[in-house]
Amino acid sequence: MLVTLEGLDGSGKTTVWEALRERYPEATFTREPTDDSWYGEAVYRSIEDDDADPLAELFLYTADHADHLSRVIEPALERDDLVVSDRYSDSRFAYQGATLAAAEGYDLADPLEYVVDVHRPFSVEPDVTIYLDLDPETAATRAGTTNKFERAEYLASVRDNYERLLERDPDRFVRVDATQSPDAVLEDVSTALESAVADSDSS
Repeated sequence: MLVTLEGLDGSGKTTVWEALRERYPEATFTREPTDDSWYGEAVYRSIEDDDADPLAELFLYTADHADHLSRVIEPALERDDLVVSDRYSDSRFAYQGATLAAAEGYDLADPLEYVVDVHRPFSVEPDVTIYLDLDPETAATRAGTTNKFERAEYLASVRDNYERLLERDPDRFVRVDATQSPDAVLEDVSTALESAVADSDSS
């Protein structure tokens, strides 16, 4: 099964992801953007470029996602591995949807739906998505505003997009309060993951 960790920058996803690796040593742990391919390298270069074209940036992320699927995700699922990804397609929907909404020169009725439609023909939907919910101001403070995606005003639009995603697919998402202590967050995530794995084993 495919489990994804989502949330704003600063919500603690990576900390949780690293802790889960110790609890599930046989699982496949991965992340997006990838950090072991030239596609991912191109994405990280784009993140650092404040003048990157939003549509070009979206397709860099999408190319990285497609490579990640064929190279890591799909082979692991074929082996019946538990796969846990730190960010996945919902990050693209939320973040690049917000970026396109704020950009000039694009005639998109609904930027989030546009990004979803780009992924629909080829992406693999997660079985469970654990969403670490955090307000934009706290997220920006925790993240340190080190790049263009970590500003509170922008993160507010991203959070709105995440809320739309939760509303459209409530059975897939598990919301976890990321304002709690790290130990409490990890406990809630672990409980959600254990429940998902148990349900998968019994089905």
